[in-house]
Amino acid sequence: MSDIQRINPGPRMSQAVIHNGIIWLAGQVGTPGVSVADQTHDMLASVDALLSENGATKSCILQATIWLADMADFAEMNAVYDAWIDPANPPTRACGEAALATPEYKVEIIVVAAVGDH
Repeated sequence: MSDIQRINPGPRMSQAVIHNGIIWLAGQVGTPGVSVADQTHDMLASVDALLSENGATKSCILQATIWLADMADFAEMNAVYDAWIDPANPPTRACGEAALATPEYKVEIIVVAAVGDH
C-alpha cells in the first residue's frame, strides 16, 4: 500500500488520493449560501488547485460527477462549467440531483484525473 499517496488526509477522508497515475478528488464544494454560479466557480477553483498541486490540469480529467441540490440549477451550473472545461479534452461526465451535506450547498463535483505523463 506504500504506492498510495493520500493528499491532505483528515480523520474522515483525504482531499485526494493518487494511485497508479490516477488522482481521485474528494467532493469539492463552493462557498455555502451563495448562488449556484458562485459555488460552481469556487468548487472548480478548488479542483484546479488540487490538480495543479499534484501534477495534473483540467485537460487531464477523465471523469466528472456533479451533484446538484436542485436540477432547476442545471443551466446556471453548466454556464460556468462549460466556460471552465478544456473543450479539446472534455471528460466523461454525469450530473444528478441529490441532497448535499447541508442546505447551503447547491452543487458538488467529484473528479478523477490522470497525473504525470499522459
